[in-house]
Amino acid sequence: MTVNSPLTDLKGIGPELAKKYALLGLHTVGELIDNFPRRYDDYSVATSIADIRPGLVTITARIHHATTRYIRRGMQITEAIAGGDDGSVKLVWFNQPYRAASIKADQDYFISGVYELKSQRFSITNPSLELATEFPLNTARIVPIYRETKGLVSRQIRQALNQVLPVIATLTETLPVWLRDERGLMQRSDAILGIHFPDSSEHLQTVRRRLGFEEVFELTLAALMNKRQHQQEISVTVPFEEQIARKFVASLPFSLTNAQRRVGWQIFLDMERVQPMNRLVEGDVGSGKTVVAAMAAVMAMSQGWQTVLMAPTELLARQHADTLYTLLQPLKLDSSIILLVGSQKKLQKDKARAAIASGQAKLMIGTQALIQDSVEMHKLALVIIDEQHRFGVDQRQKLQVKAGHMPHVLSLTATPIPRSLALTLYGELDVSVLAEKPKGREPITTEIVSPNSRKQLYAKIDDELAAGRQMFVVCPLISVSTSLKLRSAEEVFKEMKTKDFKHRRVGLLHGKLKADEKQLIMQQFVRHELDILVATTVIEVGVDVPNASIMLIEGAERFGLAQAHQLRGRVGRGSDAGYCYLMLSDSKPPSRRLRALETSQDGFKLAELDLELRGPGAIYGTMQHGQLDLRIAKLSDTELIADARTSAQEFLDGPNDLLQYPELLSHVNRLRSLTNLN
Repeated sequence: MTVNSPLTDLKGIGPELAKKYALLGLHTVGELIDNFPRRYDDYSVATSIADIRPGLVTITARIHHATTRYIRRGMQITEAIAGGDDGSVKLVWFNQPYRAASIKADQDYFISGVYELKSQRFSITNPSLELATEFPLNTARIVPIYRETKGLVSRQIRQALNQVLPVIATLTETLPVWLRDERGLMQRSDAILGIHFPDSSEHLQTVRRRLGFEEVFELTLAALMNKRQHQQEISVTVPFEEQIARKFVASLPFSLTNAQRRVGWQIFLDMERVQPMNRLVEGDVGSGKTVVAAMAAVMAMSQGWQTVLMAPTELLARQHADTLYTLLQPLKLDSSIILLVGSQKKLQKDKARAAIASGQAKLMIGTQALIQDSVEMHKLALVIIDEQHRFGVDQRQKLQVKAGHMPHVLSLTATPIPRSLALTLYGELDVSVLAEKPKGREPITTEIVSPNSRKQLYAKIDDELAAGRQMFVVCPLISVSTSLKLRSAEEVFKEMKTKDFKHRRVGLLHGKLKADEKQLIMQQFVRHELDILVATTVIEVGVDVPNASIMLIEGAERFGLAQAHQLRGRVGRGSDAGYCYLMLSDSKPPSRRLRALETSQDGFKLAELDLELRGPGAIYGTMQHGQLDLRIAKLSDTELIADARTSAQEFLDGPNDLLQYPELLSHVNRLRSLTNLN
């Protein structure tokens, strides 16, 4: 048996059960081994029956008097008594009638489960049983819990893993022996065995350190190799022309912040070099990333070069086109702006493509329509990708190939990323941060609201609407769900339109609408033909309506900190004060996350808290960068991350040949293809 063997080679896994494994993405022995536990139940400390207390427990005892009975239609209950010299305890299983017949008399069992009060009597509910042996799988140890699906539970996965222990023992090492010894790390096969079957909490900690180090080491190595390759590419030089920069800044109807000036200067210096720029501008909501991007575009356009600005949605692309048209009009550059999006008519697209190919268009704004084979660039120097994490590597490569050389790449993101995560994920990029907001931008008043106070809140909101303001209402669902007790956008829209705000103009916007429908509704809201826009998170990034001063988030506890902060940033963008109301689904006390959102306006601090509370998956999820998720490493472990990064740099700087480590090479190449912006 090898890592490439199908799961059906294992005892007990036939074609039907293999289909259940396939639902979890597991088809081979190697994929089973690489499927790490999502959590653990600690049953490692055995308790005497005399000392048993409520909670997770493990006892060793013999089992007597097991019986099964029906208590109502479709529900069976199996009860037994476990006991020894130190007393006895009741065991209860629901809908597991096979338990009574499977229990062997006069045998010692490990019994692990939750000791709790049920039907006015303490018992161990749905315990796991195993004959007392030296290597239990499901009891008397730290028990791994895996992702499950209907018909496939963690107990079955543990049994399958127990059959492949010989394969785990032969797993190829990824780290050089000298590095392992230098950092005091166990070998990989022992670590993989330990992640599935840890001997103790201390052992699990050592295992996680080895595998976490490996994750960060490989990711950093991939990023550094990409960066070196990128620096060897040749791009066009766009010299800094002071007069162009001064003219643009003087034409703006507002003053640049010091942060915008600093980041703009970094970009100008990058574009002057023969090596292509590869910079990420990370800015909190309302920090002015678009203006910084416009500064770069103007520098290129004024010298005869073309710039592409690519956005993830048509809504955002059209908004960028409107904003940049206004910003570039005083410089007489507005006539060279072209919009290209999928919903345009054929004649419009043909006209846009012709203008791009001839060089008449100097600034092309659009969505993925810009990277279609039918689009030919004339003299492309700069690519600006807004919310760059929303594009796949292949899409970015297509856009860059169109230039005929490596263009300068400027990426923008409004998702505040903790520094530790940014350095790990974007190690190949130069990162600039816009941490300063424009002058005159007032803090947004944020308030957690219980559903019991809805009527009073609506009265306060109606006063704002009467004064000419507008409101976003964001819901976690489009339609009513039978499984989730949450207010949907369709439900709230109907309720507001027919009851609470029937005297107001209410619109509905969500992802299932066609592109032209979404555009029409959004334009109605922008033109103040609607007072209230009920929506899903489709309005999360980029939508700019200065007259909208109120954000009501329904089921606020369902949103991550970073996402809720993004939504809050949609209001308070004009001269009026902004208000964000976090409506709870029930009257339970609000979480620490929502309390933090209520008291802080700093997106970077909130992102750090999101990382602490929910792990990197929360931020990776926002960035749709799922394949790069850190499964083991915790970014709060700064010492481990620093060690892994230093080791990656030492490996590249030293006389090491990656070809000598085929397993490591394979992992790094996969990561390079995921992170590479070339």
